[in-house]
Amino acid sequence: MFTKDLEMCLMAAQSEAIDRRHEYLCVEHILYALLHNDAGLNVIRSCGGDTTLIKQDLEDFFSQQEEFDGNKLPRQTRAVQRVLHLAIMHVNSSGKASADVGDVLVAIHRESQSYASYFLQKQDITRLDLLNYISHGIAKVPVEEEEGEGPEYEGLEDEEEENEQTRPEQNPLNLYTQNLTLQAAENRIDPLIGRENEINRTLRILCRRRKNNPIYVGDPGVGKTAVAEGLALQIFKGDIPEILEGTEVFALDIGALLAGTKFRGDFEQRIKAVLKALEKRPGSILFIDEIHTIIGAGATSGGSMDVSNLLKPALAKGEIRCIGSTTYEEYKKIFEKDRALARRFQRIDITEPTLAETIKILKGLKSRYEKHHKLRYTAGSIKTAAELAEKYINERYLPDKAIDVIDEAGSLVRLRPGTKRKTVAVQDIEKVVAGMARVPVERMNSTDKDKLRELKKELQMQVFGQDEAIATLVQAIKRSRAGLHHPDHPIGSFLFTGPTGVGKTELAKQLAFIMGINFERFDMSEYMEKHTVSRLIGAPPGYVGFDQGGMLTDAVRKNPHCVILLDEIEKAHPDIFNILLQVMDHATLTDNNGREADFRNVVLVMTSNVGAKEMGSTTIGFGGSTPKGPSKKAIEKMFSPEFRNRLDNIITFSGLPEEVVLMVVEKMLVELEVKLQQ
Repeated sequence: MFTKDLEMCLMAAQSEAIDRRHEYLCVEHILYALLHNDAGLNVIRSCGGDTTLIKQDLEDFFSQQEEFDGNKLPRQTRAVQRVLHLAIMHVNSSGKASADVGDVLVAIHRESQSYASYFLQKQDITRLDLLNYISHGIAKVPVEEEEGEGPEYEGLEDEEEENEQTRPEQNPLNLYTQNLTLQAAENRIDPLIGRENEINRTLRILCRRRKNNPIYVGDPGVGKTAVAEGLALQIFKGDIPEILEGTEVFALDIGALLAGTKFRGDFEQRIKAVLKALEKRPGSILFIDEIHTIIGAGATSGGSMDVSNLLKPALAKGEIRCIGSTTYEEYKKIFEKDRALARRFQRIDITEPTLAETIKILKGLKSRYEKHHKLRYTAGSIKTAAELAEKYINERYLPDKAIDVIDEAGSLVRLRPGTKRKTVAVQDIEKVVAGMARVPVERMNSTDKDKLRELKKELQMQVFGQDEAIATLVQAIKRSRAGLHHPDHPIGSFLFTGPTGVGKTELAKQLAFIMGINFERFDMSEYMEKHTVSRLIGAPPGYVGFDQGGMLTDAVRKNPHCVILLDEIEKAHPDIFNILLQVMDHATLTDNNGREADFRNVVLVMTSNVGAKEMGSTTIGFGGSTPKGPSKKAIEKMFSPEFRNRLDNIITFSGLPEEVVLMVVEKMLVELEVKLQQ
């Protein structure tokens, strides 16, 4: 939550209090440390303050304090705690990743009862002056700006206007298709990395006597078109079975087929001409990208004669071989409804590549982008592009989004002045992904190790009085991240139990915020009826909402790295527990369309008030001092053994004593103060 610069200042403040043998660490010690920091000096001077006079005032203040003879470390005053909490709240409200020196100076100024605030006000430094400089860089005192050279942009050479090209030969394949094999010969097709199983299945289908037409079905951006282009590249290189030697792959251009068809019959004439030309070339393969567009294409109002109906006879006889590609959604909504057309194709699922496969793909394509952008990519930038694209760019799929990242990073570096245009580094990748995903760059700079190292301390600063629950949660997450858990399980599956209002939901929220991942909350009081279970995974066929998907599966598919909170799980219908068994055991959940949601990067948190009544009641006899005993029995009664066995931990939250409640109230008052200031 604090920058390294600020952490050094806080350590220096504590050292100053120790050296001066003061019993308490005060706000004045923090201000004194900030005055010996370059960033702190710059802020105060820009706001019109005289740092020498402030130091003198602080020295006079310290000289009046009594020295402490004990060997104990100085204790923080309440004012110091309020200043740090106010700085954190200021950071959260402004959307920054961590607090810096300026945020603490603003918080010190708000601590009006302290001498530190008085010394700042004595120099006519107002809170508005501090905020203007920190947020907008507006200095109260004019500062001489160093003249810097502006970015030099390469002038783009104007392309010469092309002369009118003569009309190509009246060969329908030249007019309405593109020869992918010819493009492969001209080195205009990117190489295909991986996908050996898909290519081998395609070759087997193409060698069949009938229904020799594969169709690639997959999510957008997983590489369906790349597989077809890779097949054309293998045909050109001769890396295919003998039966397919001499074949050519033609990509159909639906737009060219439809353009200029003024009269009835023109479109049908064109498509028939293309089919006849393909029949004259026995080794030809027709590739139709987005094949669902042929259904209804070219049909007149009230007629059913479209491209798909013109293709059916040729496809059934095996006279021409056709490869199609479409997405799951279009395949289900459009293509599969035409049963006569769908049965002539053999479906091949193109799945999203793994992170390791994506890195391999990026390394294979690296030389192409280096040649285009005239620079080099470091090995770390390639790996970082794949990792950050998978983690932060949602609703898109690998490898497409990772390729977009390295391409845009190349453009970013190429637009720099010539002396700085050499290599694409990890920082450039982080900057591009931050712009795409609208995530602060600071959140990406901190690695998982840094976050896990400080996780316990930062959670304890946000959730008070639950140190035992936080320690158990952090220990389980660290064990999972260390690779000591089952690879097909979620990062963690936890059941938070305890009285209401003690911080169960807040702990889940702060866990997501500190780890830098999304937070998805589902109120289980909305899923009390049996039929509401389908809302999580999607309605079955024939029911309203069948095409909309499930709320839980869609949330995980859009944000694979997230914290899922199922609030008040005891209110849900028992059928939901059966769904969660699969999630906790295999980290997968299949929706109504047959698509799997991957929960391997999910922290699953369930909250419950079961056992809270038993914890609050006192029992007669020797068991009265252990309130967790009756609570444990209530949990065992509510949740089945197979459900409890799949949980990583059942974390029990204790009630809050009065002093902790006062800390919570003080924190909420600080939050209220920040809101009122805004």
